[in-house]
Amino acid sequence: MKDRVKVIWTITDEAPYLATFSLLPIVKKFFDVSDIEIDIKDISLSSRILANFSDFLTQDQRVSDDLSILGELVNKPDTILIKLPNISASLPQLKDAIKELQAKGFNIPDYPDELKSAQDEKIRERYSKILGSAVNPVLRQGNNIRAVPRSIKETAKKFPDLMGLPLKEWNPSSKTHVSHMTDGDFYGHERSITLTKDTRVRIEFIDKNNNITIFKDLDLLKGEIFDGSFISIKALSNFYENQIRDAKKEGILWSLHLKATMMKVSDPVLFGYAIRAYFKDVFAKHQDTFNSLGVNPNNGLSDLFSKLENLSDDKKVEIKKDIEATYEKNPGLYMVDSNKGITNLHMPNLVLIDASIPTIIRDGGKAWGPDGKLHDVKIVIPDRSYATIYSAIVEDCKKNGAFDRTTMGTVIDVGLIAMKAEEYGSHDKTFLAPDDGTFRVVDVENGQILMEHSVEKGDIWRGCQVKDVAIKNWIQIAIEETKKNNIPAIFWLDENRPHDREEIKKIREYLKTYDLRDLDIKIMRPSDAMKATLELIRRGQDVIAVTGNILRDYLSDLFPILEVGTSAKVFSIIPLLSGGRMFETGAGGSAPKHVEQFINQNHLRWDSIAEFVAISQSLKFIFDKYNYKKAFILANACEGAISDILSNKKWPSRKVGEIDNRGEHYYFMKYWANHLSSQQEDIDIKEKFLKVKDELDKNEDKINEELLSVQGKKVDIKGYYKPEEDIVERLMRPSKILNSIVNMI
Repeated sequence: MKDRVKVIWTITDEAPYLATFSLLPIVKKFFDVSDIEIDIKDISLSSRILANFSDFLTQDQRVSDDLSILGELVNKPDTILIKLPNISASLPQLKDAIKELQAKGFNIPDYPDELKSAQDEKIRERYSKILGSAVNPVLRQGNNIRAVPRSIKETAKKFPDLMGLPLKEWNPSSKTHVSHMTDGDFYGHERSITLTKDTRVRIEFIDKNNNITIFKDLDLLKGEIFDGSFISIKALSNFYENQIRDAKKEGILWSLHLKATMMKVSDPVLFGYAIRAYFKDVFAKHQDTFNSLGVNPNNGLSDLFSKLENLSDDKKVEIKKDIEATYEKNPGLYMVDSNKGITNLHMPNLVLIDASIPTIIRDGGKAWGPDGKLHDVKIVIPDRSYATIYSAIVEDCKKNGAFDRTTMGTVIDVGLIAMKAEEYGSHDKTFLAPDDGTFRVVDVENGQILMEHSVEKGDIWRGCQVKDVAIKNWIQIAIEETKKNNIPAIFWLDENRPHDREEIKKIREYLKTYDLRDLDIKIMRPSDAMKATLELIRRGQDVIAVTGNILRDYLSDLFPILEVGTSAKVFSIIPLLSGGRMFETGAGGSAPKHVEQFINQNHLRWDSIAEFVAISQSLKFIFDKYNYKKAFILANACEGAISDILSNKKWPSRKVGEIDNRGEHYYFMKYWANHLSSQQEDIDIKEKFLKVKDELDKNEDKINEELLSVQGKKVDIKGYYKPEEDIVERLMRPSKILNSIVNMI
């Protein structure tokens, strides 16, 4: 046992950030009693921006580059990290955050839309490190297990409509369906190789005049898989236009589903071409005006509308009339907020595929339209690599109806995410073709061409890689989970896809080294794996989905939303390859709406149950690693507190005037103290928490009164990306009685 164990807690963004001000003081006190230290690292979007531009700041404005520090710590064996959801910033979000920080006196540079100098190029390159999934590839130095905690699953079975929005019935004649490309996409163009030796490769582009542009050199390891692929912009545009016409003909909504935050280079471009297709006539007529304004459809309609304000009134009215005519001509768009007229083309970060499609399935195949009503919808996912899984579940629901939370099984996901695996690690290897020509991947040592793609100007080429050690570890975790849970496991891999084919070869070879007797392990293409999984969970059986990085992301939102009403209650354990552990909490897709309600009503409906689970799991890991009995006692009491919260329905309500996140934290503290004061294994801990328990019990009504009395009023936290900490602390800790009890521990 070390002298003092350290657990790292991350400061992030939005609702999890607000909740931390209420929860962390409690956790610190409970941990301190057992000589466990909480170390705080700030990886919020604002902190990452400031850390990357410290040379523009005064000495007192500079902040620590905590993400880089954590990037080193996750490769050390003693690291224990609790990571809350953070913003994976789209470009509009990044620009908003920059503007807010500048208004607060931080002299950071604007994001350069146009590159007019070498300095602009350097600034944009520095900002590119902050965009999209800048955090997860750094921290996820291990593969992961994501699941709904058993206690939450059982509570959802008892109270199926209380923990999240209820499941709505499907109409068998629903016109809702998934549309994807059948040619010209990433899936159709993929090439994949497994390196037979350590190899330095070069990604280069040869234009039609045989001029060579070198994009990137990479050092690949023996056994590593490397993919290259591209999507044809011409085929993409034709696909969008055909799907818009088809949705209009069918009389259903048109919706686009991408991951423009995580896939920060490719998907904003795919998003922009959807806007060009939907508003084709508007762009054809006003392209010169848009060029003069600097309109970039990749940033969404909100960017276009804001730049229209720079025009004369007559020109502005003309363009807005043409936009309205387009809405009349084309199918209705899936709305993010019908009341405010916000479509899913307004900003690239507003509709994320992993969160948006599950809500359509939850709502009986319906989506909100411009009229504020639910309608059947065309779900548009350009690349077919993973679109087929959503098609399979939509067709299953048409045939078999809505799922039943009281009886359905659960899906545990074992995801291949270590060391920037697969598509989510492709950002620094994704390029737009500058002209017609050829992308090549060349062995630098001998000039051998390992793969090549003929492309047209504007096509999006990307390279992905997966290290052999990551695949071996992924397989090991999958087998361990299969044995532990005694349930079937399915590898979601497609023999017809080159990347998956290379992985399947490795899986079949490495499985030979394990004793697989009595284990049910299969390899199935994703659409078939989805069908098999749905058949099992509809019968009440559990199953393990062994998936790559993107599918892990998709499924760990999809199934929890169906099973328990939300993905915010999911927890993720990442056994770091170095021997440490990272515990990820929930999903932040709904966090912006929670912040909006908090500002308008001083009611935070963020549910911290996943944080509670991460706390208990981190304590269990401390016990297992160091045989530290106090951690074991704290972990057991914490699990008891979680059970009490669930059985007594003390989670946040969506309604103002009822229990919110702060009230949940009070009950978490109360129940945790109750269990610590009643245990007999450590008398010192018992005695320390007896008085705490008595004070919390005695003052329950007064504390609740203090917590509820502040609700229903607008609040100003002086910022979205970097609120004023003293204001947030005051708002998130409004009970003087509760604060005094926390301080007495």
